[in-house]
Amino acid sequence: MTKTALIVEDEIFVALDLERILTDAGYTVAAIAADRESALAAAPECGFAFIDVNLRDGPTGPQIAERIARDYGVKVVFVTANPAQITCDGDCAMGYIRKPFSEKAILAAAAAATGGGDAANDEGLVTKLLA
Repeated sequence: MTKTALIVEDEIFVALDLERILTDAGYTVAAIAADRESALAAAPECGFAFIDVNLRDGPTGPQIAERIARDYGVKVVFVTANPAQITCDGDCAMGYIRKPFSEKAILAAAAAATGGGDAANDEGLVTKLLA
């Protein structure tokens, strides 16, 4: 699985923190997207994505997740303060990380998304979505 990430987050400081965590660990960040249009444009180049629920264009995160998982096989993990707003099931995402997040949770989820194990779920760092 490719180690190229997509960050879908409209709060620039949160997005930059995610980017720093990932690049410091050797991942490539293809894009930071703040809305549906830019996320869908960048998705074909990515193997996994961290997606917030509420973005610049509204609560479009779940719709983005469903589309990029289905159309491009992108592994999705939501990073959100509002997990109750996730309107898709386990088919669209591996699960979610609640904000504020830890570096350990982000790296465990990235490793799981790229085939590097399931430590994220084993340690309770990523909450699985109900199928």
